[in-house]
This record gives sequence, C-alpha cells and structure tokens, in this order.
Amino acid sequence: MNQNKYNEELLSFPKTRRGEETLEKITNSAEQLFGSKGYTNTSINDIAGGADVAPGTFYIYFKDKLSLFRYLVNKLEFTLRKELSVAIKDCESRFDQEYFGFRTFFSFLNRHRGLFKIIWEAQFVDPDLFKNYYETIAISYARRIKAAQENGEIRKNIDPAVAAYSFLGICNFIGLKWIIFDDKPVPDEVLRDVMSIIKDGAFSV
Repeated sequence: MNQNKYNEELLSFPKTRRGEETLEKITNSAEQLFGSKGYTNTSINDIAGGADVAPGTFYIYFKDKLSLFRYLVNKLEFTLRKELSVAIKDCESRFDQEYFGFRTFFSFLNRHRGLFKIIWEAQFVDPDLFKNYYETIAISYARRIKAAQENGEIRKNIDPAVAAYSFLGICNFIGLKWIIFDDKPVPDEVLRDVMSIIKDGAFSV
C-alpha cells in the first residue's frame, strides 16, 4: 500500500504482510462497528474483539479511537476515488463518465453500507473531517465538469461547483433510498432514470 494521506493517522506503518493484514482486520472491524453501532457506542475493546486481536495491538497502529475514525474516513474516500478513476478512464464522453461513475459509486456503497453513517456522523465527531471529505470530492468533480463545459458537453451557464454538489446529492440520496432504506442494489432502471434526468438537464446544450 502506498503512503497516502490517511496513513498520517498511523503511529506505525506495517512493515510486513502480517502487519498489513492485522491493520486491515482492525479497520474492517471499525468500519462494521461504526456503521452499525455508531462512533460513540463503539469502544476500542469492541474494535479489537471484532478484529480478533488484543486491545494492546490496537495501540501499535493508532493512539486513540478518533485517529482510527479519521483514518477510516480518509481511506474510504481514497478507495472510492481510486475506483471511480479506474471506472471512467476509458470513457470517451463526460456523459459516459457520469454513467460509470454513478454505477461505481452505487456498487461501492453496496459493499460499504456503513459508509453513510460513518461519513455523516463525522459532522459531529470531527466537523473539519466531514467538510474536507465532501469538499475534496466536489473540487475534483467540479474541475471535470468545467472541462466538459469547455468541450461543449455540458451547458456553460451552470456553475461547475453547483453541478458537482447537485450530482453528489443525487448519488447520495439515490443510494440512501435503495441501498440503505430498501436494502438492495440500485436497480438498472433507476440508474437509467437518473441519467435521463441529468442528460435532459445539465447535458441539454
């Protein structure tokens, strides 16, 4: 694993495969518990127990629960952005990038169902972390939208930041409805309707 920004929260970076596996077990346990019980109701002992490691092992990697929470939020953001980048890299149009980006996000959310609770709880646990999570994604998103405007693919009379946050809102609430509320993957016909709304709005040039 490369040294990414989320690794700044680590007290020690694993130097062996076994160490990497232990760290992954701890973070997987935290993701499941933070997503189901919430940050406040999850203890370090809970996380260690879920990872099948001694509580002392936790402190090899993190100084406290908050450091682990920050690490997890930033790691989820990094992993999501990486998957999105791979999904859209061969797309020939911005509209295709939106389609595969939305589909990839819904797939990611389906595999990380605690993501909503973890991210939205961050606004109370660490407001700056919550703000940075969405702003980092939105700034990158807006740059891509602006490039598409310059190429004539998206209407130029739309503020790229407004479009970015609007599209993020669609992603979040469509995912919330079908994956979280209805407990099932987002159906293909729903994604088609989402893309129709986007095409007739922002892409109607």
